[in-house]
Amino acid sequence: MNRLLALSTGLIFASAAAFADNHGHSHDDMARTPAPEGAMVYFIGLEDGATVSNPVTLHFGARGIGIAPANVEWPNTGHHHLLINLDPAEVEMEFGLPADDQHRHFGGGQTEVTLELPTGTHTMFLLMGDHNHVPHDPPIMSEVITITVE
Repeated sequence: MNRLLALSTGLIFASAAAFADNHGHSHDDMARTPAPEGAMVYFIGLEDGATVSNPVTLHFGARGIGIAPANVEWPNTGHHHLLINLDPAEVEMEFGLPADDQHRHFGGGQTEVTLELPTGTHTMFLLMGDHNHVPHDPPIMSEVITITVE
């Protein structure tokens, strides 16, 4: 019985390692995508310090870089990520961005979103990711803005 358990456990770990090698890309073998010179992302029609009400519609702009869906590797392209209530200095730029309420992915190539945000003050910024959701090198990031949701 113990031999069967050990064999099964070994197969699970070997399968997981093979999956990571084929699909997850390790940090060592994945170079970050170079950012096109002068590329930038920004919010359209939303100023730092704005007071808004729900639902909040955000429009994303990009200059000097094309928009492509996640998993599509075209030169000089990426897709938007909206980071909410995070400090840019704490974002790990070497890895694919997580997907959660603070890291919103727009891997379909979307350039706008309508959200319900909790009442109060929020900081946010845009961060372009490559086909693997990894920020470019150097990162293509908007200014951090603060909005108040009433």
